[in-house]
Amino acid sequence: MNIEYLQERVEDYKTSIETVVAKKTKWNEFSKPLLLKTLKAIVTKYTIGWKVQELNWIHNNEAVNISFETFPKDLMDCTNKIPTFQFIPGGALIFSQTYSGDIYIFVMFPEVDGIPADNNTVEFGLINPSEVTEKVIIEKVEEFLKEMIQWEVPNKRTKVGYSTS
Repeated sequence: MNIEYLQERVEDYKTSIETVVAKKTKWNEFSKPLLLKTLKAIVTKYTIGWKVQELNWIHNNEAVNISFETFPKDLMDCTNKIPTFQFIPGGALIFSQTYSGDIYIFVMFPEVDGIPADNNTVEFGLINPSEVTEKVIIEKVEEFLKEMIQWEVPNKRTKVGYSTS
């Protein structure tokens, strides 16, 4: 075997780097601005206590999320009937750019004191930045809301907030 044998793998490697750069460029120039615009429009239209964040994570990974921060104002009268009611903030739909430039979409549920963090996330998938459209964003927000509804009012009877030990 001689050194020329590596030529094809070297070319493949160069192509892979070019692909990552193209995905990261698409994220910066198109996907991230569209996510921010669409999610901010949703937050403005539906005032249910959520906000949009732009995050810069470890190294060069970035993310955009929509998360529940406060209790919806139009439901305050409802909660005033139960003085001990406590809103648990923190549920989030996250669009996170991976090291390879793809976008990982997942949900993180609120953390409840005293409850193990098992199953604290749900994965919605991994997509190419060129696949991000307003329709995809809205569909993912709808899936997120369904997950949060299920988290708030689960079909199965569980002992949320109670220790079994």
